[in-house]
Amino acid sequence: MRILMLGAGAIGGYFGGRMIAAGSDVTFLVRDRRAAQLKDGLKIESPRGNATIRVNTIVGGAQTDPFDVIVLCCKAYALSGALEAIAPHVRPHIPILPLLNGYAHLDQIQDRFPEALVWGGIAGIAATLTEDGTVVQMNPNQFITAGTRMDQPDSTAVLEALVSEMVRAEISATVTTSIEGSLWEKWTFLATLAAATCLMRGSIGQILATDHGEQLIAGLFDECNQTAVAEGHPPGPSPAQNYRGMLFEQGSPFTASMLRDIKADSPTEADHIIGDMIKRARRHSIATPLLDVAYSHLQVYEAQRAK
Repeated sequence: MRILMLGAGAIGGYFGGRMIAAGSDVTFLVRDRRAAQLKDGLKIESPRGNATIRVNTIVGGAQTDPFDVIVLCCKAYALSGALEAIAPHVRPHIPILPLLNGYAHLDQIQDRFPEALVWGGIAGIAATLTEDGTVVQMNPNQFITAGTRMDQPDSTAVLEALVSEMVRAEISATVTTSIEGSLWEKWTFLATLAAATCLMRGSIGQILATDHGEQLIAGLFDECNQTAVAEGHPPGPSPAQNYRGMLFEQGSPFTASMLRDIKADSPTEADHIIGDMIKRARRHSIATPLLDVAYSHLQVYEAQRAK
């Protein structure tokens, strides 16, 4: 299976690098600067073991043999550019697996490439990319959940083949028959986590240690879950991940990657994660006062960056 992976940052670099090390045929589609960093290998620092992995890269519209699967690992605010970058490699019925947070990207990808098969995917990992291009995994937990979508031709066999390659690389990868529900469960969790930790500029443990921190997190989570229910995706009885437990763990150092983006003076996915949640809530006349405050806070940050 020939795999094109758009992006070699924290997510794409980690999962793609591990797959290459296990023998998978993965090519990274990256920008010039990242390609230069990768000439001497992709460096991964991880509790699971450090590695420097030789990788294949292409830049821009370089011509190659056809790929069997395209995996998108980019931030939501970079999605439009990412779709233009993969356009030369998209052919009828090629599966595209986006490992993005939120939900709106699925329609955006399908609208751009109506002839492609757009899967749903979730990546779970705490990792970051250093200035010198090293992928640093912060704790040993890492998983991918993927699934085909109900309104598309069946491509389960191809997806299972891809997931098998991930499992061979010791990635905790699974195929689900209800990917839409899994996407919503992670989104409600992430919107709560990002809103709380960015608004308060602190970790879950630090927020919970305040007089009203638990009330804040519970209120945000409730607003998100009300929206999910109204959109037809109530939380399941046994989520694959203990999202509620992570949000209410006393002493937890956990923060959203969005907070790390703010500290690095980088753009954020505020519109995609929190803004879109509010937009969907409005469609059902659901009040979101806490999400509104967090979103305004992030909009001020983005406006300040723009200046």
